[in-house]
Amino acid sequence: MEKNVTLIALFAGLIAALGIIPAITLGFGVPITAQSLGVMLCGTILGSKRGGLAVLLFLLVVAIGVPLLSGGRGGLGVFASPSAGFLIGWPVAAFVTGLIVEKWNGAPLMIIAGIASVVGGVIVMYAFGIVGMSIALDKTLLESTGLVTAFIPGDLLKAGIAGMLTSALAKARPASVLSRADAV
Repeated sequence: MEKNVTLIALFAGLIAALGIIPAITLGFGVPITAQSLGVMLCGTILGSKRGGLAVLLFLLVVAIGVPLLSGGRGGLGVFASPSAGFLIGWPVAAFVTGLIVEKWNGAPLMIIAGIASVVGGVIVMYAFGIVGMSIALDKTLLESTGLVTAFIPGDLLKAGIAGMLTSALAKARPASVLSRADAV
C-alpha cells in the first residue's frame, strides 16, 4: 500500500516536472507541452489504476491552485479553458494506456507500450480534447478536430518515447514496470 501511494505521488510529480519544459501555446489557447508524455508513462509503467490515480492526484493539486501546468497555470479556471477537455481526459488516457499494457502480451514491450500510448495517450485524449475545445471555443467538432492536427507529430513522438522508456526500464528493473508485473 505504501509503495503504491509513493509511486502515485512520484508520477504526479513527474507530470509536474515535465511542466517545467516551456510550452508552446497555439493561437487557439491550447499549449503543446511535455506533460502528456507523463500521462502516457503513468499508464505504461504504473498500469491502469495507479496510473489513473497519479494523474487524478496531479489534477487535484492543480485544481486547488498550485501552478503545475506548463506555463505556470493552475486553479479551477484551467478547467474552463480550451485545454479543459484534454485535462479531463488525462486520467482516462492513463487508465486506457495502462490497461492495454496490462492485457496485451505476445509482442515486444516497446511496441505494446508505444501502441498503448497512441491509443490511450493520443486517441482517447484527443476525443476529450476535441469535445472540450468545441465547447470552450464555440466551434464544431470538425473544426476542433482540424485544430488538434497540430499536436499529432509531437504526440506520436511522445508515444514512441514512452514505449522506449518503458521497455528500457523493464530491461533494467523488470519489477518496476508494474503494468507488466500485475499482468503475470
